[in-house]
Amino acid sequence: MGRGIERDGERAGRGADVRDQIRAYLEHLRVERQSSEHTLRSYEDDLTLFLQFLEETGPCDDPAAVDAKRLRRYSAWLAGRGYAASTVARRLASLRSFFRHLRRNGEVSADPAAALRNPKQPKRLPKLLRVEEVVKLLDTIPVGDALGRRDRAMFETLYGGGLRVSEVVGLDLGDLDLDEELVRVRGKGKRERLCPVGAMAVHWIRAHLQSRTPRHAGEPALFLNRYGDRLTSRSVGRLLEEHLARAGVRGDASPHTLRHSFATHLLDRGADLRSVQELLGHRNLTTTQIYTHVTQERLLDVYQGAHPRA
Repeated sequence: MGRGIERDGERAGRGADVRDQIRAYLEHLRVERQSSEHTLRSYEDDLTLFLQFLEETGPCDDPAAVDAKRLRRYSAWLAGRGYAASTVARRLASLRSFFRHLRRNGEVSADPAAALRNPKQPKRLPKLLRVEEVVKLLDTIPVGDALGRRDRAMFETLYGGGLRVSEVVGLDLGDLDLDEELVRVRGKGKRERLCPVGAMAVHWIRAHLQSRTPRHAGEPALFLNRYGDRLTSRSVGRLLEEHLARAGVRGDASPHTLRHSFATHLLDRGADLRSVQELLGHRNLTTTQIYTHVTQERLLDVYQGAHPRA
């Protein structure tokens, strides 16, 4: 702490009282909340920027004099400086936390940030791989050794079942029903579901099991690292980067891209939305509906490229 707030020699004049309040709030986060250094830096950066706004738009040394209208101006000020909507939302969240703290301590009589709304976030369609890109990715994974067979089985399972990366690394041997081509996964909120993963994934899981070498007897994890312990989600991301580079497929894909691709490829081939919802383990259909937008966008691309009057 201290880049812009704890300079005591600069606290005389504009914003001095606000600086004191922010300094006390950061100390509260550090001592009582035991926030991490990263969190403290983020709050300090956000609140220092708010002080800059106050000083640029007129003296306001008393936090009680900051009203909801002033805060709406601050939100517009942030947007005018070119910050992304997500960044503006984060800076406003810091401000809400600060004023809630002042209100709880009785330092302001009302919370001017309580009704402050975040800017509308742009809808971002998920990144996708085309079917041929997924096939190329999977087919170029070298399977001449145990780690290669593990990777082929793991990424076939990710794409074959549309699993989250946390779900695939969480698979245990007892979750497999290879004869029925099913795996039991534990999704968000510890909700369990049975997922079909397809014949190709089952083939490579069987091959992987022949050379799977756990460090300890009784290790339940299906997918292990080179030391015989359960793989982590971060490791799966790194492995995917390596295989994407080998295959010459776009390098900005993530394990979740395979899940997005799974859903879109099913819808492209006529699957109904409710079935895709069940396969993905989405609680609400609205979460799944983003893939209909992706499919519509792909149809428009085809139309624009193929229709003579487009």
